[in-house]
Amino acid sequence: MQLERGHDFPGAAGGAPASTQEGGTRVAIEIGRGRISRRTFGFDDVALVPGAVTVDPEQVDLSCELAGVRLGLPLLASAMDAVMDVASAVTLGELGGLGVLHLQGILTRYEDPAPLYERIAAASAEEAVAVIQGIYQEPVKDELIRRRVAEVRQRGAKVAVSPTPAFARHAAEVIGPGQVDALIVQSTVTTARHLSERHEGLDFRRLADMVEAPVFVGNCVSYEAARDLMRAGADGVLVGVGPGAACTTRRVLGIGVPQITAALDCAAARDDHERETGKRVPIILDGGMRVGGDIAKAFAAGADAVMIGSPLAAAAEAPGRGFHWGMATSDLGLPRGTRIRVGVVGPMKQILLGPAKREDGATNLFGALRLAMACCGARTLRDMQRAEIVVAPALPTEGKAHQRAQGVGGTG
Repeated sequence: MQLERGHDFPGAAGGAPASTQEGGTRVAIEIGRGRISRRTFGFDDVALVPGAVTVDPEQVDLSCELAGVRLGLPLLASAMDAVMDVASAVTLGELGGLGVLHLQGILTRYEDPAPLYERIAAASAEEAVAVIQGIYQEPVKDELIRRRVAEVRQRGAKVAVSPTPAFARHAAEVIGPGQVDALIVQSTVTTARHLSERHEGLDFRRLADMVEAPVFVGNCVSYEAARDLMRAGADGVLVGVGPGAACTTRRVLGIGVPQITAALDCAAARDDHERETGKRVPIILDGGMRVGGDIAKAFAAGADAVMIGSPLAAAAEAPGRGFHWGMATSDLGLPRGTRIRVGVVGPMKQILLGPAKREDGATNLFGALRLAMACCGARTLRDMQRAEIVVAPALPTEGKAHQRAQGVGGTG
């Protein structure tokens, strides 16, 4: 059975019946009397098929353009406090990626955030969530928002910022025009049709005018939600609900779709939207990628760029002191994140571009992407989106008994 893009399943656009044919279309599964579902796929369920033609890795182009934002690496850093501060955003910019500052995080609540990072790192596993909740009770300060953005720009790096939908309009007013390269409006789930008696819906085009920059919106995991966001004026769409290493949304709320299926469905929305309007709205796969192979699969599933958190939290330049925590860990009513220890793997450059000093795929992530693209015959990221994907849940373990027994190769 080969995965293909499409939306021929109940609940997807058009409401067409599910196919029961093998060889490229989705297969209906009865999960209970009268209840039909479909199989979905994550990174470990699939593999890429090497191409009949291969490419010299030196001729592979990893650059991308996202709504006018040109990047040497197709990478956005997660807007999470343990991942990005001013210094690490500048470092990532120098390497070709885009740092995203959390506008409702520690950097915009405290003049000197260093002692707060130390408190979080020093907390025991049992008290970590409560410590984080207490730290995030300090109000966000408009002056600190402006200052952090200015600090990144003064050091010559591109800067993106991320508010929640409820805070986005105020953040845009505070930042003003021409100060950021992208405004990334994110929450656990964001839709274009939000029903509320407390809040007005967001006008994404108006936000873009206010900051004079593209507005990326997330997160979603379905064809219909992605298509709605594109029609509503989003310049980019973030895809992924709950796959991050520090996120507990999938267990706490029971929601989410594995990332390969989510990417394929949202890529189909992008492609249909482009055919309809002539405008390509990039999709950014957000979360769940641990090694270079995951990133390669993300692009084969249709991503235009990726957003990663925990691999960057393990960089020597990251502010989290070897720890990482979810954006919703600080929620007072229902935390949907936790603090995890990621350690310090090495400098950010080594994690992203090598050279690798370990064999588990956790370093030189984009060197791995380059080589995977070369093996699949893809010179560009758009070429990689046409790579063949097969369902292969045994691929990571087939023939690897000795590695598993010895805890090497990332199998331990």
